Amino acid sequence: MQTGNQVLITAEELGSLFQNGETATLLDVRWRFDEPDGHPAYLAGHLPGAVYVSLEDELSDHTISCRGRHPLPSGRRIEAAARRWGVSAEVLTVVYDDWNRAGSARAWWVLTAAGLANVRILDGGLAAWRSAGGALETGPVVPAAGNITVPHDDLYAGRRPTLTAEQAAAGLVTLLDARAPERFRGDVEPVDAVAGHIPGAKNLPSGSLLTGDGTFLPRNALDELLFNLGVDLTEPVGAYCGSGITAAVTVAALAAVGCDAALYPGSWSEWSSDPSRPVARTTD
Repeated sequence: MQTGNQVLITAEELGSLFQNGETATLLDVRWRFDEPDGHPAYLAGHLPGAVYVSLEDELSDHTISCRGRHPLPSGRRIEAAARRWGVSAEVLTVVYDDWNRAGSARAWWVLTAAGLANVRILDGGLAAWRSAGGALETGPVVPAAGNITVPHDDLYAGRRPTLTAEQAAAGLVTLLDARAPERFRGDVEPVDAVAGHIPGAKNLPSGSLLTGDGTFLPRNALDELLFNLGVDLTEPVGAYCGSGITAAVTVAALAAVGCDAALYPGSWSEWSSDPSRPVARTTD
């Protein structure tokens, strides 16, 4: 289990760390649905010393078929990439983004599933750093090589629990769908071929787990949200979305309160690619 201070770090805490002469490896994971390449935004302004990480090219492996739109990379690929990023086992790694914690949650999930323990999400992302008076710098950063070793090569069977399509269908976990309500209901489907959701799933949009300033909900607000949805964290919980990206926000939010939820990495993009799998729709 993990608690909030093992998943998240605030901008103030990160600033204090630097003021005290400590160091951290900063990874900038800009990504959004309508702008998957965050490199231009990174070059225009990022946390001092931060290295750009491509969600599409480094936190996914598009050579893999039949596992959704963002298949997980192997541990070997992550080890090589993390060494390029300057990640070292003895130094804290902080991941951040500038859109709904999607990129940073994906990086946190991939790195911790690969077996790295000392990884935190910057709560509130780039906006929180700027609001706290943090400075930005421009241009690329080329770090010294890191030294980490990744113990898990298959992230689908790594340090974090995952679900296969068969396990998602079995009804053995409370399954949370992190997509927008209109996609969950099946009103629209802008990305995948089929609209709807996995039968039995409950809709918990990842954006509802964040406050207005982009920080994760405090424990009492999260508890109320889950209670109203009928989710019992003493029972097994799983999460999915379109392709395993925003569902990582759900997993991170639950990990911050001590719930080790499973991720269905292929998510709706994998599920809906098989016409034999059932599809649920609702007008609620």
